[in-house]
Amino acid sequence: MIPHVSSAPADRELMPFAADVAAEVMRWLAHLGAERRMSPKTVEAYQRDVSQFLGFLAGHRGGAPSLTDLAALEPMDVRAFMASRRADGVGSRSLMRGLAGARSFARFLERNGKGKVGALAAVRAPKVAKTLPKPLPVAAARRIADADLRAGDESEPWIAARDAAVLGLLYGSGLRISEALGLKRRDMPAPGQRGVVTDAITVLGKGNKTRMVPLLPQVSQLAADYVALCPYDLPEDGPLFVGAKGGPLSPRIIQLAMARLRGALGLPDTATPHALRHSFATHLLARGGDLRAIQELLGHSSLSTTQIYTAVDSERLLEAYRSAHPRA
Repeated sequence: MIPHVSSAPADRELMPFAADVAAEVMRWLAHLGAERRMSPKTVEAYQRDVSQFLGFLAGHRGGAPSLTDLAALEPMDVRAFMASRRADGVGSRSLMRGLAGARSFARFLERNGKGKVGALAAVRAPKVAKTLPKPLPVAAARRIADADLRAGDESEPWIAARDAAVLGLLYGSGLRISEALGLKRRDMPAPGQRGVVTDAITVLGKGNKTRMVPLLPQVSQLAADYVALCPYDLPEDGPLFVGAKGGPLSPRIIQLAMARLRGALGLPDTATPHALRHSFATHLLARGGDLRAIQELLGHSSLSTTQIYTAVDSERLLEAYRSAHPRA
């Protein structure tokens, strides 16, 4: 059964889902994981969003809503939910995501003949101001893996080599941090390995989709240096990157490594590991890279997601104009 959830203020009485709704929520979550191939964390986020919506309705309408109750919802009920979340300090982006989860569940109900929740479609989602990715300057991005920047680092040499290899992959191959840490030992060919193509690797991205990404010789060498120094056995079917005790490497460790580099390079707080992926795309586009090719390299399912980098490049050009033109 689905766990109890609270309605919008957190101190209200806990209320259970109605049995028919709980059964459909379980079927929907299974559908997201098995058929839509969403990651466990994404499924968990969808469950949390729908739990918040149904939990609010339980308090708002005086009882856990059934499927019949959901079909009878009115737009004012959805607006009341949005107002309640706003009162709890939830921003537009989080509220939009929460509504997207509820609408996904509503579409699942409709497709399976369990009723139509028309009220969710009748209410507009909040507008979210677009924020452009903040890439690093080219010179700073190229120095991310420099050994000189780690000269005063107290970490062991193999850990410094590991962090350099991971950050090199984020910028050199445009990987998400989860994709880099998801690499197996066998995925990374040794530099100059005879009969093996070493200028590309296959990664597993969002939705369990695989794609080919470039592997720069410098990054391949960084990975080889790390493997040579690593004190732990790295079996071919095991993770390439491991933590200080030989277990799975946490993304937080790489975030902290990047935070230390920010100080050495004089970079702002926006210079995160994910900013290296943004830098990969922005720098390719600035040098004439084809937008659709960049889309494939990033693993974006929609070209519109990649097109945001054209706005980043345009803003960079305008900034150069404003700073250099005598009449600007």
